[in-house]
This record gives sequence, structure tokens and C-alpha cells, in this order.
Amino acid sequence: METLVRVTDLSRDFGRHSALSNVDLCLERGQVLGLLGPNGAGKTTCLRLLSGLLAPTSGCIEIQGIDLARRPLAAKRHLGYLPERPPLHPELRVDEYLTHCAHLHRLPRRAIPDAVATAKQRCGLEDQGRQLIAKLSRGYRQRLGLAQAILHRPSLLILDEPTEGLDPVQMRELRGLIRELAQDTGIILSSHLLPEVQSVCDRVMILHQGRVRFDAETSAARPTNLWRVRLGEDIDVMHLNALAPVAGAIATGPHQFQVHVRDEASSADLARAILQADLELFELIPERSDLERTFFDLIGAEEQA
Repeated sequence: METLVRVTDLSRDFGRHSALSNVDLCLERGQVLGLLGPNGAGKTTCLRLLSGLLAPTSGCIEIQGIDLARRPLAAKRHLGYLPERPPLHPELRVDEYLTHCAHLHRLPRRAIPDAVATAKQRCGLEDQGRQLIAKLSRGYRQRLGLAQAILHRPSLLILDEPTEGLDPVQMRELRGLIRELAQDTGIILSSHLLPEVQSVCDRVMILHQGRVRFDAETSAARPTNLWRVRLGEDIDVMHLNALAPVAGAIATGPHQFQVHVRDEASSADLARAILQADLELFELIPERSDLERTFFDLIGAEEQA
């Protein structure tokens, strides 16, 4: 596979405060890397360094083999950046803004109309060309921010909290678009939402206090149909294993069980089967995924029940 980004020993200090320390990173074409971490972990600082908006205190960033510090213009031709708040101009129309961005990306004049049309088509903005940006919804503004980032067909996309402020439908649409774009690019995506990272990313890197605490593929951390069950009485685990929706159950404590539900069944099927068996159901909650356990263990925090 083609390596798009290689980061070695990257650090950034603000006065005496170390915002990022000794980060190593490698991204290949077709991969989506999710950056996770609590507020203040260093995610946005890391993305700004990778996009060339900040200079590192130490370390090296190579984009397609080009040193970002030594040849910034050459390196930036290969990347597109969507900050948390896209730098839109509300007084412009969509076509005007994208044309302006195409000039900033130094696209040849003759190539600009096709580049604008393609970016609009990929981001679902075909009918918005004459629309004032000030009148766009939050979802369409995010789409426009993404369109400006892909105008010049970069091989690397950097996205900072791309679904922030979107409703569930808009979030799902944007996630689908990100997966589509990942077919021929590499994407680094910052988020504080665990389900978002699990649904769209191939790898996850967890930052805490400016350092990398975890870096692995997400395939082994996908959510499973695993549930924690607490009953009002102590029963033999074989009783639960006999229920139709149950693929397997183990006892974890007095009246408590971990239940694996069959792929074709749901938690509602499990609850219904328990009640039909004349058992008292006190609690039915999903087990954390491996990624959730790792995240909360690393940051030393627990979810509040």
C-alpha cells in the first residue's frame, strides 16, 4: 500500500505547556484513522500541525514523501483540511466560494469549472450553486466545507470534528460520504464520539495529555450483540441459554449474567423472552465494546451510570 503520511517524534509546546509529545503516525491510502481523546488531549493541535497551520517544536511530517517544514507548498498540494468551523464567507454564493477556493488551491483556470462541479456532485450540493452561504443549513455548510477540501483532489484529507452540531440524519449522510471519499484517499478524522469512530474508521489512535496511549485497528473493537442482564432471582445459567434469542450466556455475579444475543435477534427479543419465561428483568444494558473499555481505562475515567 502507498504511504501517504509519515510522522516521526512530533511535539508542540506552548510556552512551558507541552500540548503534544513524541507522536509517531503512519497512514496509507484507503485508510481512515480516527483521533480520539478527551478535551485538551491534543487532537486539534495534532491536526493543525499535520495541516501546516502550526509549526512543530520538534519532529518531522512527511506527506507523500515531502517534508512539510522544508517544502510546505509542495506538501500542501496533496492535502485537504476541514477545520471544526469551516472558513466560509456568508456573503458569497456556493459557486463563488468554491471558485475562490479553487484559485487558492492554484488550480489551472480552465480546470476550475469541472473541479467545482465535481466537488458539488460528490458532496450533494448540485442544486445549491446559486444559494447564499448565509442561508445554508448547518448540514449543508459542513458539506460545503468538505467540498472546498476536496476541490483539488488531495490524497490526504484532515477532518476536525466533521459531524459536530449535525442532527442524526445529517451525521449518517456525512459518514457515508467520508467512507466514499476514503476509497481513493487517506483520511485523518478527529472526534470525541466513540460510536462515530467505530462506524467510519479503520484505525483508532487515542491521545491523552498530549501523548499517544493507544494505536490499533478498530476491527477487533466493533460493537457486539453482548448484553448485561440482571434478574430479580438467581437462576441456573442453563435457563437463559435455553431462550431462543440467546447464543450464549455466562453468570457474572449474583442474579447477573453476560448474554450474547444471536445476530438476527435484538435486545427487545431478549427482554420479551425473559419476561415470557416468568423471570423478573431488573436491568438490560449493552456491554461496552473493547474500544470503550480501552478509552475509559486509558483516561482514568468511568461513565456515570
